[in-house]
Amino acid sequence: MKVADVIKVIEDFAPLSVQEKWDNSGLCIGSADNEVSSVLLGLDCSPELVDEAVTCGADMIVTHHPLIFSGLKKISPDDPVGLAVMKAVRAGISVYAAHTSADKVTGGVSWAMARKLGLENIEVLDSEGDGVGLGVTGYLPQPLDPETMISVVKDRFALKGLRCSRPLDRKIEKVALCGGAGGSLVDKAISSGAQLYISGDISYHHFFTPEGFMLMDIGHYESELDIVQILFSLIRKNFPTFAVRITENLYSNPVYYF
Repeated sequence: MKVADVIKVIEDFAPLSVQEKWDNSGLCIGSADNEVSSVLLGLDCSPELVDEAVTCGADMIVTHHPLIFSGLKKISPDDPVGLAVMKAVRAGISVYAAHTSADKVTGGVSWAMARKLGLENIEVLDSEGDGVGLGVTGYLPQPLDPETMISVVKDRFALKGLRCSRPLDRKIEKVALCGGAGGSLVDKAISSGAQLYISGDISYHHFFTPEGFMLMDIGHYESELDIVQILFSLIRKNFPTFAVRITENLYSNPVYYF
């Protein structure tokens, strides 16, 4: 099997044509014509993930976050990105990322967040048409008070803690969500009629929320983690006898909590 065969399966689900203009989803190391016998999946293509691929015999890595996100002016082992690039090239490992391409499609990152909360009547928050766009909105099966909602979110996303704006004095019915860095969609969440917006990387000033609206920042990594399982299941379903695995060290969050 070739790298192109794996790419086709991923891009049938998350086509590169829908990624954000600033993004770098796709194949960043290797050739689509390369032979592939095993794939390793993770959220971030760290030097440690490349080492694991070498150890387990994987000749292709698939992640959510692109290894090469912006222009590299030099490739050095002193830099984690440079070191990962060097290790992958040296080992002949192809590296592919489904980033905002997987953020914006039905069944992608934000949809996985909605499923965790059991939301109903899910719609795209920032729609570009045809079910494509960043973020989603949906309704809780039953309204919850803010304190209960905080407990539910912490439990469903396995959080040690979260950052939250001033809790509402009313129950929450409609929720907006966006995986990753969702600060740019705060206004969209407000205009959608949601009482709560859940995302990551929310800036300080956004926490000064208008009446009837609150924010929860659950962390960038924590909001996106389920995409690894989604991509794994996608490849496994299409190639049931193919060697595909999720990294044994999935917790690649660079943010530490104490």
